[in-house]
Amino acid sequence: MTDTERSAALEHLMQAYGSGIKRFCTLQLKDPFQAEDAAQDTFVKAWKALDTFRKEGSEKAWLIRIAVNVCRDYQRTGWFRHTERRVTPDSLPEQGQDAHFPDGEVSRAVGALPQKLRMTVLLRYYEAMTIGETADALGVSHATAKRQLKKANEILRRKLEGWYYDD
Repeated sequence: MTDTERSAALEHLMQAYGSGIKRFCTLQLKDPFQAEDAAQDTFVKAWKALDTFRKEGSEKAWLIRIAVNVCRDYQRTGWFRHTERRVTPDSLPEQGQDAHFPDGEVSRAVGALPQKLRMTVLLRYYEAMTIGETADALGVSHATAKRQLKKANEILRRKLEGWYYDD
């Protein structure tokens, strides 16, 4: 792949998935400034690995998989563990707040989930990925992704039971 082709491919990926990757990183890291850095690192790693991308997979799942690993690397640092991080629905890029749930309760409940479950919910519902794409992005089996999603849904249902009601 020539440098021109690589640049065009990277530009396409950034245009198509840039805001989604940044949003995912923000929800994972709970820090909009670190999320910006993580999103940039994700695209740098993607650019370096463009030659290894297999076309049979989804571009989005491939990028999310890179973002998952970048966020994990950030979370392993000592600095990350010792800083206060708070994400409010207003601080999220673009689709930050759902018009149906303007008080942000759902976002807080999802943010309080254990990391593996939170990542599964974010990919499946926030990024609108299929179970297969979610499993690929997380590097787990299809059955594991379904099991994690079911467990997360049970936890969220219990947490939001008294908050959400139908008229």
